[in-house]
This record gives sequence, C-alpha cells and structure tokens, in this order.
Amino acid sequence: MHRHHDPNPFDEEEVNPFSKGAAAPGSRSHIPHFPSEPVGFGQKYDATVDIPLDNMNDSKKRERELASWEADLKRREKEIKRREEAVTKAGDIPTDNRNWPPFFPIIHHDISKEIPVHAQRLQYLAFASWLGIVLCLVFNMVAVIVCWIKGGGVKIFFLATIYALLGCPLSYVLWYRPLYRAMRTDSALKFSWFFLFYMIHILFCIFAAIAPPVVFHGKSLA
Repeated sequence: MHRHHDPNPFDEEEVNPFSKGAAAPGSRSHIPHFPSEPVGFGQKYDATVDIPLDNMNDSKKRERELASWEADLKRREKEIKRREEAVTKAGDIPTDNRNWPPFFPIIHHDISKEIPVHAQRLQYLAFASWLGIVLCLVFNMVAVIVCWIKGGGVKIFFLATIYALLGCPLSYVLWYRPLYRAMRTDSALKFSWFFLFYMIHILFCIFAAIAPPVVFHGKSLA
C-alpha cells in the first residue's frame, strides 16, 4: 500500500496570494474575510441585530383606537341631531339671555348665530322694520312735545306718550319675537301669528301716516 503518498489533511498548503491562481476555484486560502463595514468597539463579527416588532402591534392598536373614536363621534353627532329634532318638533325655545342693546340689555337677539344663513337677510330686514317703527314713535313723541309747548294742549302729549310706551314693546312681543322664533324653529304657528299682527301693525302705520282728523284731530300723530 502506498500510504506515504496519501495527502496529510493537517498539512498546510502554501498559497501565494499575489499569484494569478490564488483566486481559482477550489483553491484554499487562509486570508481572513473581513466585513465590508467597520465594526465598532466591543462588537463581534457574529453579533445579530434584533428588529423590534412592537411597531406593528402599536400601529394596529392605534387603528383600533381611531376606529373607536370615530364611532363614538358619530354616535354623539346622531344624539345631538336627535335632540335638535325633538326640540324643533316640540317647539321649545331655550332660555333667552338678554344681550341687546349691549349697553342696556333688555331683549335676546343674535341673528348671526341662531338664524339659518338662508333666512338671515329676511330677519335683518324685519329687525330694521321694527327699529324703524320704534324711531317713528319716538320722533312722534318729540314732535308732539314741541306742538304742546306751542299751545297744542296736553292731551296730544299724553296720547303720543301712550303710543310710544305701548307701540315699542307690543310690536316686539306681537310680531317681531314670533318671527324670530319662527325662523329658529321653523314653526308654522308662529309664522301665522307674525303675519296676523304684522298686517294689523301695517294698517296702524298707514292710519298714523295719513292722520285723518276723525279721532284726535290728527295732532297726536305727527
């Protein structure tokens, strides 16, 4: 047996790394293979990198929370709409806080926040109409006072005062406030109330403008 010709597995084969055949397939090289990236202090070549998987769980948890919040918001929105419809059908009016005029609040008035956008222009016109009748009654009182000073008699002064003291609040209570609340709640009953008393008020204004000498000789209505 030619055992002395068998290669010794423990023999080291000398390989020239600078020769062309050093990279040939099947050749053994003892040049260590270094990593392409530098290794920091205290790191090993066989160190593993742990990738955290909690981010995926956190994103799913956030999605569930957002879905829950969205469902809760929709539920609250439906509840608010249901209450508004119930208030509208019942014709209930919330407590009106006095806020007009600003220097001495005596009535509740907030067209921009309480009246629907499509009806605000009409409500402003009605408000201007009510302010117009108030100014007319005040002017009538001043004119009658001047007439009284010039010898017109005290009777016309008292009548003009009654017109002003009754006309301003009654016009607000009988037709302007029903119109304001009708615009807020879309109540057909309040609209009917407004039309009835507004027509009566128009007739009174026509009578005052003509001032025929049939009742008070036309002196108490300037």
